[in-house]
Amino acid sequence: MSGERDPSGEAPGGPAASPPDGVVIEPAVPDDRLDILRVLDAAMLETDAELVGAAIGDGDAVVARFDRTGAVVGALVATRPKPGRLHVDAVAVRRPRRGRGIGSALVAGEVRRGERDPETRAVTAEFDAELTGFYRNLGFDVASVADDDGSDGRFWGRQRVRDDSVE
Repeated sequence: MSGERDPSGEAPGGPAASPPDGVVIEPAVPDDRLDILRVLDAAMLETDAELVGAAIGDGDAVVARFDRTGAVVGALVATRPKPGRLHVDAVAVRRPRRGRGIGSALVAGEVRRGERDPETRAVTAEFDAELTGFYRNLGFDVASVADDDGSDGRFWGRQRVRDDSVE
């Protein structure tokens, strides 16, 4: 749903983006649940606490944390809405840490995870217009999604990780 809100829409590092020095990305554990909810809430993303808990339990949530202190500075929650698809449901980075490649590293890590999983054919995301550059720079194909009222306020991104097509 979100990413780094760099005004240029640029995602530093491209598809192979790595976190900046001093930041590690790792699977979330149950003790990270509240920190994930806080990061997503601060980014004004709609967050379902049960979904976050389930994603942690399923191994579909990751956090970016300071290596030295362990403080969570970013989070990504994925879902599997259809067989073969890994969907980035929410990704956010604490405001003071945005623009440093953390969000790019979180999303790129999910793409790499999809590439390693023989059952995953595509990684997808839905996001606001200002994030089209962010996702394009990470290798996603981007298309407009019509809202219920017919307007185009949201976008859909998909990166295939297998030859089989997936919606």
